[in-house]
Amino acid sequence: MIKKLNVTDPTVAQQVLNVQLPSYQVEAELINFQGIPRLHDTIENLLECSEIFLGYVSSDQLVGFISYTKDDTVLDIHRMAVHPSYFRKGIASSLISHLLNLESNMEKMIVCTGAKNTPAKILYQRFGFCAVEDREIAPGISLTFFERSNGAHSN
Repeated sequence: MIKKLNVTDPTVAQQVLNVQLPSYQVEAELINFQGIPRLHDTIENLLECSEIFLGYVSSDQLVGFISYTKDDTVLDIHRMAVHPSYFRKGIASSLISHLLNLESNMEKMIVCTGAKNTPAKILYQRFGFCAVEDREIAPGISLTFFERSNGAHSN
């Protein structure tokens, strides 16, 4: 089940961190970079966060989530995390699909991920996101930026 999460509740913020930290640790190992900002988030960061969070709950436990912000026309995905124990179960795809349906009025959606994070890049491309730029953020570490225009089709 996918539901909106209230990360201003410390209990929910802790549940989010319990998914986020191990998930982003896998990405850090994949791209060989421990400087991913999401690895250093705290409950306090989340309590003050202005992002909208949608969580995937299985057996009353948060196992994945997606967060985003939006202005009048652009939706910016900030976080996508699935607990490693739940990888390869379609949770990330379900979250993206739900978000695309929920926010179908947005003209453009943007997201970025580590350039070496092939599983994430494939996931976004499956949903019609197109790579528009690679940007180096640290020596040897790049992010790939993606965009999806309204009306793009998913497979």
